[in-house]
Amino acid sequence: MSLHFTRDEFAARQGRACAAIAEAGLDGLLCFRQESMYWLTGYDGFGYVFFQCLYIGADGRMMLLARSPDLRQAQLTSTVEDIRVWEDREGGDPAEELREILRGFGLAGKRLGVEYEAYGLTARNGKRLDAALDGFCRLEDASLLISRLRVVKSPAEIAYVRKAGELGDAAFHAAAAKIEPGAFEGTILSAMQGAVFEGGGDYSGNEFIIGSDDHALLCRYQTGRQNLGGNDQLTLEWAGVYRRYHAALMRTVRVGEPPDRQREMAKVAQDAVMAVEEALKPGDTFGEAFAAHARTLDAAGYQAHRLNACGYSLGTTFAPNWMDWPMLYRDNPVEVRPGMVIFVHIIIMDSDRRLAMCPGRTSLIGENGAEPLSKLALEFPVFA
Repeated sequence: MSLHFTRDEFAARQGRACAAIAEAGLDGLLCFRQESMYWLTGYDGFGYVFFQCLYIGADGRMMLLARSPDLRQAQLTSTVEDIRVWEDREGGDPAEELREILRGFGLAGKRLGVEYEAYGLTARNGKRLDAALDGFCRLEDASLLISRLRVVKSPAEIAYVRKAGELGDAAFHAAAAKIEPGAFEGTILSAMQGAVFEGGGDYSGNEFIIGSDDHALLCRYQTGRQNLGGNDQLTLEWAGVYRRYHAALMRTVRVGEPPDRQREMAKVAQDAVMAVEEALKPGDTFGEAFAAHARTLDAAGYQAHRLNACGYSLGTTFAPNWMDWPMLYRDNPVEVRPGMVIFVHIIIMDSDRRLAMCPGRTSLIGENGAEPLSKLALEFPVFA
């Protein structure tokens, strides 16, 4: 069996989940988020792209319903003992099979929570689930129940997060060795991803982001690689990932001499990172941290060039993205707490001048505030 935490740790997590389920007035929870399954039991894989469900009852009972390719995956990577397989066949409906399993658990007429906000529950499968359980039991949206438990990391999780931070730094050092005029973006990406793998890390929840010239103003991955110019900008967003735990980083770098405007952008963006991190103190809110970002950039005249969010929580996340709940945006009332892991990114995109500036790093929240997990300097990296 391949477990990345002790059975005692999993038992403690399951106990907290059962208490939260009961406190919400529910008899059980239908988990469709792979993150929830991994956190609760260690179950790892990508079978969530099909219909699969982990049931956990307020009484502690657990059952995983998945496809046949995921049976051995669950047996090897998880603590789940009751694993059921739904059959791939024409006209088959796994939601109906789930209903009959729940009937056998005595859940007819009971209240069940559902993780509706899950990449593992498509709109089509969600409709099938609702139809199959209509009249059988009462369903409630409990999408954030496990996410609220996952957001504060245990000491064992923090050890993995710190390792992820080390891998993130290693990826940038590998990139720096390849950045020069004429360098191929694919070579830079290969070096970064290779450094993570060589350090024992994993694929990230979404693709590493790379873009030079005008593409440096994009904060999403796009296909198509190009070579750096003799005087060029390059935006990178990547993550060190270890045991599925992410520590994301972001930088805009320059090949050649930067224009004065971009140097000014770099100073303002660095100030904004520091201001947001200063606001990430236990008892403060995510909304207050975002306000520090907005105040800093707006006072410097960059309101038109900033985004409406400046970061988010990180943890164990699966494709298609590494963003986790909650996010740093205006008026978000969620309180900052010790043990949270938060990625702060300052993204300034001046489309008029075709200039980007995007520093970012991940911090662990301690009793006194944010502790950056990266040792990389925040200063604007210039490769002359």
